[in-house]
Amino acid sequence: MEIPAGEFKARCLQLMDEVQETGRELVITKRGRPVARLVPVVNAPPRVVFGCMDGSVTVLADIVAPLGEQWEADQ
Repeated sequence: MEIPAGEFKARCLQLMDEVQETGRELVITKRGRPVARLVPVVNAPPRVVFGCMDGSVTVLADIVAPLGEQWEADQ
């Protein structure tokens, strides 16, 4: 379905609801030429973040042992 930009501006929220309900895309035109497309969002499963960086870090030495340097705060 095509709609002129001026009409889209006037009915934007209504048209967004319509695209969501019907699943059909909407092409917005300016002077008869397509300039944008409004499409429904496909519900993708949520991405699991916990553990996504597993295996991406290599520990080369003991990361909790003292460095052997004297700190002013230690005195």
